[in-house]
Amino acid sequence: MKTTLDLNDALLTEAKALAAQQRTSLTRLIEEGLQLRLRAQRAPARSSRLPVYRGKGGLAPGLDGLSNKALLDAADRDA
Repeated sequence: MKTTLDLNDALLTEAKALAAQQRTSLTRLIEEGLQLRLRAQRAPARSSRLPVYRGKGGLAPGLDGLSNKALLDAADRDA
C-alpha cells in the first residue's frame, strides 16, 4: 500500500543513511520500526522488580551454600 509521510528532514537523512548502511530499503527500515513499536505496545508490561521467595525452607542440613563444589556435588547426587 502506498502512503505519504511528512518526516523531519534530519530524521529522513539519518534513516536513509542507515538503510544504505544495512543494504536495505527505506521502506523496509520504516516497516521494521513500526513492527517493533507495535509489538512493544501489545506486550504485557513487565514488572521491574524481581520475584522474592518468602516461603520457609533452605538448604539441606550439612550443605555449604557458599561452596560451588558442594552445591554441584549435591545436585549430581539428586540427579
